[in-house]
Amino acid sequence: MKGKLLSLLLCAVMSGIMLAGCGSGDSGAKESSAGTDKKNVSAEEDGESYRVGFIVGSREHVFYNLIEDAIKEKCDEIGIEALCYDGELDANVQSNHIENLVAQDVDAIALATVDAAGVGPAIEAADAAGIPVFTFDSPCTTVDCIVCHVGTDNVKGGELGAQECIRLLGDKGGTAGIIGNPASSSCLDRENGFLDIMEKEAPDNVEVSFNGNYQGDANIAASLVQDWLTADPDLGVIFATGDPACTGALASIKAAGADTLIVGYDGNPEAIKAIYAQDEDGKWWVSEISQNPPLIGSTIVEQVYKYLKTGKVDAKNIPIEPYIITYEYIVDNNLMSE
Repeated sequence: MKGKLLSLLLCAVMSGIMLAGCGSGDSGAKESSAGTDKKNVSAEEDGESYRVGFIVGSREHVFYNLIEDAIKEKCDEIGIEALCYDGELDANVQSNHIENLVAQDVDAIALATVDAAGVGPAIEAADAAGIPVFTFDSPCTTVDCIVCHVGTDNVKGGELGAQECIRLLGDKGGTAGIIGNPASSSCLDRENGFLDIMEKEAPDNVEVSFNGNYQGDANIAASLVQDWLTADPDLGVIFATGDPACTGALASIKAAGADTLIVGYDGNPEAIKAIYAQDEDGKWWVSEISQNPPLIGSTIVEQVYKYLKTGKVDAKNIPIEPYIITYEYIVDNNLMSE
């Protein structure tokens, strides 16, 4: 089933390439204007040969595996030699990879930054060495030399998460929690978008009572939620800024026998499967703010290639609109069809 979901995501991307942003994909995603009129000419046909380093956030996360798969596929299509590395959610690891890629004299580097402050000096060093640096998924806001960023409109995603939580709490209202990861710029944007809408639009009977940092670790998310449920057994809904946080939260909610609902963020196959299982995990994990990892991967490759050929990119920031996945969305778009 996981292979089928992965195939659906990739097919949706390749048939509607260039959504407006870095995180909407599957069968109901919107098309993007970025690169829609470019001819698909490979590096080999142009007589050029490029070597590009790509550093994903962590291969422990399905989301980044989907991005890496799309990067490799697009590089094969264009004729770029892709050198892919696992960032291991560690700025030191990412910095070491960047130093290694500089030593290999690659033509460009693209990475999903896991800690903007921590990896910033390595990015500046690569730029000083004449190697252009791009980011995807999570930007690096501490430096000015990034050529182009391709990523989900995460503020918008956080806003959608808040609106979905308000909807789920309904007229009776209740308490809400958010599981964030402030070291990641993208997760921080999601958190800020969520809190902003909660402050502006939540009715008086809805209160954000808990805010925690799960550091990208499902086990930490589980511990946070366990503590929250001890303090408030009637906690109504949790917005998790990444699917790993959802899996940890789900385990603690089930163990506590609570009715707390989960709104996730990513749109990974595991989330779609959980939401679809109405008599199982779908009783708690009910909604998802979806990104499009395959489109992120293919788009960043296209922007790197365009820059290496022309010295230009379509835009310095290419956002992709997120959208909400519910059980009804899954059914209407046949996301779980055999």
